[in-house]
Parts: sequence; C-alpha cells; structure tokens
Amino acid sequence: MSVKKRIIQIAVFLLVMFLTFYALFSGRDLAEIGHAVLKMSPLYLTSCVALALFYVCAEGFMIWYLLNAMREKKNSLFRCFQYSFIGFFYSGITPSATGGQPVQLYYMNRDGNRVSDSTVVLMTVAVVYKFVLVILGFGILFFWHGPLREYLNRYFPLYILGLMLNVILVILILGVMLFPNVILKTAKFFENILIRMKVWKASEKREEKLNGFIESYGQAVSWLGRHRGKLAAVVVVTFFQRCSLFVLTYMVYLGFGLKGSDAADVILLQAAVYIAVDMLPLPGAQGITELMYQAVFARVFTPVYLIPSMLVSRGLNFYFLLIVSLGVVLVNRFILENRRRTAA
Repeated sequence: MSVKKRIIQIAVFLLVMFLTFYALFSGRDLAEIGHAVLKMSPLYLTSCVALALFYVCAEGFMIWYLLNAMREKKNSLFRCFQYSFIGFFYSGITPSATGGQPVQLYYMNRDGNRVSDSTVVLMTVAVVYKFVLVILGFGILFFWHGPLREYLNRYFPLYILGLMLNVILVILILGVMLFPNVILKTAKFFENILIRMKVWKASEKREEKLNGFIESYGQAVSWLGRHRGKLAAVVVVTFFQRCSLFVLTYMVYLGFGLKGSDAADVILLQAAVYIAVDMLPLPGAQGITELMYQAVFARVFTPVYLIPSMLVSRGLNFYFLLIVSLGVVLVNRFILENRRRTAA
C-alpha cells in the first residue's frame, strides 16, 4: 500500500470519527456523561477489557492452529496474535473491513509462510467468521423475530440488508476457495489487460509462479477437506469469539448496576446491531453503529446511561482495540523491521 493511499484512509477514518462524535455530543452535558461513565464498576470494566482482547486474540489462535497444522514450519502463538491485531487495525480504517487480510498476508509471507497456505488459512478464518455470523443472524431472525422488529423498528430493513450481504460474501468466498481455477482465470484475465496496457511484459516465469501458487492453493484446500475436525474446532472458537463482543455489552449493563433487562435481550440486540452494520462501506462502521445503538438500546439503558454505555461498549470493542492494534503495527513497522535490516 502506498503512503499516499494510507494517509487518505487514515484521514477519512478520522473525519468520520470526528463527525460521529460531534453528532453524538452536540448539545449534551459532557460533564454529566463523564460522571456517569466514571460510575462503571472496575470489576466489570476489567471483564469488558478481557472480552475485547479475547476477540482479537481468538483470531490469532485460529491462524496459529491452522497454519501450524498445515506445515512443518511452526509459528509462535504470540506472533499469530500480532497478525490478528495488524489485521484488526487495517480492517478498522478501511471501508467494509477490506484492508486487513492483504497486510496480514504480507507479514505472514515475510515470516516464511507460503503464500498459498497463508491465503487459505485467512480465507478459512474469514468464511467461518461470516458463516457463524450468518447462522446467528438467521437464528435471531426466525426465533426472536417479534422482539427484533420491535427493538430495531426503522432499522429492521438494515438488519435484513446486513444479513443478506454476509450471505453473499460467504457464497463468494466459498466459491473462490472450492474452485481455484476461477482464481487462475481471473488472474490471467487481469494479467492480459496489464500486458495490453504495456504496464507488464509477457513473462513465462510469472505464469509458472501463478500456476505453482494455484497448485499449492489447491493442495491446502484439499488438506482442509480431509481434516474436518480442524474446521469444526475453528467454528467452535469463532462462535465464542463472536459472542465475546455481544456479551461485553451485557457486562457494561451490569457494570452500571442496572437491572430489568434479560441477558439474552441485551446480547441478542448487540448481535443484531453488529450484523446490520458489519458490511457497510464505512471505516469501522462508524456513525451508523453509534446511531443504531442509541435507537435500539434506548429501552434497555436508562437515559442517563445510554450514551455512557455506548462510549464504554463501543470504546472497548473498537477504539481501544484499534489503539492497541496501532501499537502492534508501529512496533512491527519500525522496531522489528529495523532489527531485520540490522541482522541482514
């Protein structure tokens, strides 16, 4: 990624964040909001931080689990945690979370992992992630339909849209994974365009590398098909990973000492908000997430704690993780890269 493109992405992210917080706090008593936030129980706050960190680290665990099972080359669990935080940062600042996996793939390749294996691992994690979200989404829609429509109100169509977009993405990723020839034909199509535009020159070596990648990719997909127990384990971990952020909001509810709403209602509502905004083309789904949270949780949190609860919940499950991820990115970008150059 060029420096110019990266600067533009960060600028757009900061602009959206500024507009979001301006809309949220305009005309409100900031001192009252701050005072309410400080009433959050330290014990529940610690639990929320742990759940947020678990969310990112769980992805790192799945990368480590699949990558080490595929290859004799062993990756450390701590390094795979770093891949996950790096992916979270770049996904958070790009529309529809599209920027994370390419950067993860870059670092995994730099560490000596084959591109084909890394690609299959990342695609598997992504498709299982979306698959679990789709299953949860349809479960909520069919078995909790009445309360869902009542709580979401005018945002219900957005929930349906978000669910359908996730279904489409699952189908597309599975199609690419199961039919590697589609990748080969697509790659050759774009290669021919670039050659005609005289951006690239015809190269037998490039074609050999591409064919070699497709062959290795096919072997990795076949390996997954033969080890369904590994996939089942990833599905289970992903389910708990998904639920960790939904439970986080209920921990916030308890942390403010509130009573009256069932745990299931709070958790399912947070899941509904996430499903509705997950695929929207906004960096970190900023703006719409906060607006929808205010509308959906207005009957769960009292007026005094609605905005404070959103600040704590959203602050931990997105902004806090983004800051931690930025730290991991900077350490990898400057400290570790300089060590590699010095060692070389």
